[in-house]
Amino acid sequence: MGSGLILGIETSCDETAAAVVERGARTLSSVVASQIALHARYGGVVPELASREHLRAIVPVVRNALAQANVTLADLDAIAVTSGPGLAGALLVGVTYAKALAFAQKLPLIAVNHIEGHIHAVLLHERSCAAGGRKSCAESLPDGRRTASETEMESSALALVVSGGHTHLFLAEARENAWNYTLVGRTLDDAAGEAFDKVSKLLGFPYPGGPWIDALARFGDPTAVPFKFAVIKQKLHLVGKTPRTKGARTSPIAELDPHFLFSFSGIKTAVLRYVELHNLRTDAVARAAAMGGGARPPRSQEEALALCSQQVLDLVASFQCAVVGDLMKKSFAAAEALGAKRILITGGVAANSELRQRFATEAAGRGARVSFPTLALSTDNAAMIAAAAWPRFLSGTFADDSLSADPSLALGR
Repeated sequence: MGSGLILGIETSCDETAAAVVERGARTLSSVVASQIALHARYGGVVPELASREHLRAIVPVVRNALAQANVTLADLDAIAVTSGPGLAGALLVGVTYAKALAFAQKLPLIAVNHIEGHIHAVLLHERSCAAGGRKSCAESLPDGRRTASETEMESSALALVVSGGHTHLFLAEARENAWNYTLVGRTLDDAAGEAFDKVSKLLGFPYPGGPWIDALARFGDPTAVPFKFAVIKQKLHLVGKTPRTKGARTSPIAELDPHFLFSFSGIKTAVLRYVELHNLRTDAVARAAAMGGGARPPRSQEEALALCSQQVLDLVASFQCAVVGDLMKKSFAAAEALGAKRILITGGVAANSELRQRFATEAAGRGARVSFPTLALSTDNAAMIAAAAWPRFLSGTFADDSLSADPSLALGR
């Protein structure tokens, strides 16, 4: 075997990223060019603009990643790239560039599912901890408890992937240098991170909304607004029938236990109705105008606090508490049903401080173990893509010349 170095490339949404990772465990570099400032003015990601920015950033980002790792393309064993799911145009930039680079350097190309990459963000952090010593693991859990041994790391686990585009539960199992995934649960509509962003936008906070909700929720009463989630019933009319759409084939609903299905469109609508009933948006705009700022979004937490009434803060805290509670309820129920003593939580929403604390506390009470990636690895990055590619490299699972972007790429069976 050669150097064990894999260059990862990630362009699934609005961040152009490249990283060099050694044997799926040691990150030599991780470079991310964010487009948040560009898309913030529109309140969300504009696919056409995202693709254009990826084209501008991909070459310098890859060069920077190689330079930071102090390696050249000749030192690499393989190139890995996100092939889906994501935005079609954005994915094509990364896939096309990776294919060209691999062809020019005569290197194997490894296609990685973006969702699998998020799962390996947790595993990458744990492997780094095992290699670097106990002190480097302090960020694994909010209370400072250490991760388990390397043997325990590479066993089966329940994985919750929760972000702006995904809310999925998988049973992840390691078998002979390969990982297998079984879809256990998923959202029927909005992803949890999407609900955070839409509620934040509704209240006048900038994009992305998750960090604003997280920062302001600690100043409100989480019991002030009693949000509830409807009971999801089994789709009896779909059982035994052939799926009629690609979405139904790649993300089956009828075959899944309804106790492990999520739905966040209802709570988003409930927040809208509450805002309209109590005229909270008008209140926020009036406060902004009184401060001489017009109706522009706040630029800091301090400014946001000055603009928000206590009722708004209570609403934010109640919303976040309800969403985290629903994620916890169904994740631990699935873990118990499957006999999983280990839960991996990853994706952008895994950076939420309340989610981390409540999951860790609940897991401790149940005798289970919960693991998170670092905050930097929670959001989209290329180190997780390179880490997920390592088992595929060991098994010789490489992509051929026909590889293309697959915006609806599914994970699991």
